[in-house]
Amino acid sequence: MKNLLFICTLENLSDPGSYGFSLDFAGKTVDGFVVRRDGECFGYRNSCPHTGSPLDWVEHQFLDIEGSLIQCAVHDARFLIDTGECVMGPCPGESLESLPIRVKGDKIYLLGDA
Repeated sequence: MKNLLFICTLENLSDPGSYGFSLDFAGKTVDGFVVRRDGECFGYRNSCPHTGSPLDWVEHQFLDIEGSLIQCAVHDARFLIDTGECVMGPCPGESLESLPIRVKGDKIYLLGDA
């Protein structure tokens, strides 16, 4: 059975909204974020495929002004929320690395083998 690591509650996420986290598992740190849109949640590593830099400059802010795309604060690349695919910016066709998350009740968890 996989370990569930608590990220946040659904209350911490508006819809659309995002929430960044840094969790320790088996001696490794997992830096990531979750995005909520239309009641669904998606998890990604906080690393731009263009340079590996974190996507956020402001804590928990990973979406563009409209809340429709994930935005890299460093290069202004834009990514689809549901797939992580880059659709604008310096890394077209590349994708964010997804993380396995689960929503149980009102809590969001990272699967511990990420």
